[in-house]
Amino acid sequence: MKLTLHIWRQRSPTAKGQMVRYDVPDVSPDMSFLEMLDVVNEGLILKGEEPIAFEHDCREGICGSCGFMINGVAHGPSRGTAVCQLHMRQYKDGDVLFVEPFRARAFPLLKDLAVDRRALDRIITAGGYISVRTGSAPEGNVIPVPKEKAELAMDAAACIGCGACVAACPNASAALFTGAKITHLGLLPQGQAERDQRAKKMVAQANVEVFGNCTNIGECEAVCPKEIKIEVIARMNRDYLKAAWKNRESYRDDDPVELALSRGKP
Repeated sequence: MKLTLHIWRQRSPTAKGQMVRYDVPDVSPDMSFLEMLDVVNEGLILKGEEPIAFEHDCREGICGSCGFMINGVAHGPSRGTAVCQLHMRQYKDGDVLFVEPFRARAFPLLKDLAVDRRALDRIITAGGYISVRTGSAPEGNVIPVPKEKAELAMDAAACIGCGACVAACPNASAALFTGAKITHLGLLPQGQAERDQRAKKMVAQANVEVFGNCTNIGECEAVCPKEIKIEVIARMNRDYLKAAWKNRESYRDDDPVELALSRGKP
């Protein structure tokens, strides 16, 4: 089949960008979207033109590297699917597609469809860890975990940090991502030692990274390739409020985390 692509091209963060049209003939319905872009890039290289920059790694929906807007939807039209898992059979002959990078203040554009999503990494660094002594894996029944909590924790752990939730949110909020990371560790026995500080520090870092506030619109859940539920945001807010209340007497004006918390909301 034949497709018409309008792709955002921008040489650098400071250069002026624009949509560029590409007519793509002989697209196989068995191609993934990224494979189709590979074919487009091969043609551009043969013509001596600059290939389209986009991110990818595993191409199995695991790494979270891929991600851009297709006709205004993060990762495209299929629910529970990253761009690398989106196949061209979703489209029909003659379709016109508009492909743009994720748009968010916290995701500065690097080139074409590639953006800098290291802000999400910094949120994880701020509190996404546990201090339980490591070593050989314990026997499975040594630390009992209720089945319901184990399933909720593993559902949250499925987050691949692709940033689609941020791109889809009108406020460019990272609440679904942050909530998933806080929920993952906060529901497990091993994560209780840092539970209060984890919530405070990760929410504070999200504020530092100039992500917007959550207003429960739900677009984040709709585009998440791992279909993480918006309930993780409620758990994040609950953990944050409990931690802030328990530690209210320890507030210090010179504490950068407390200062960040005083300037923003979860």
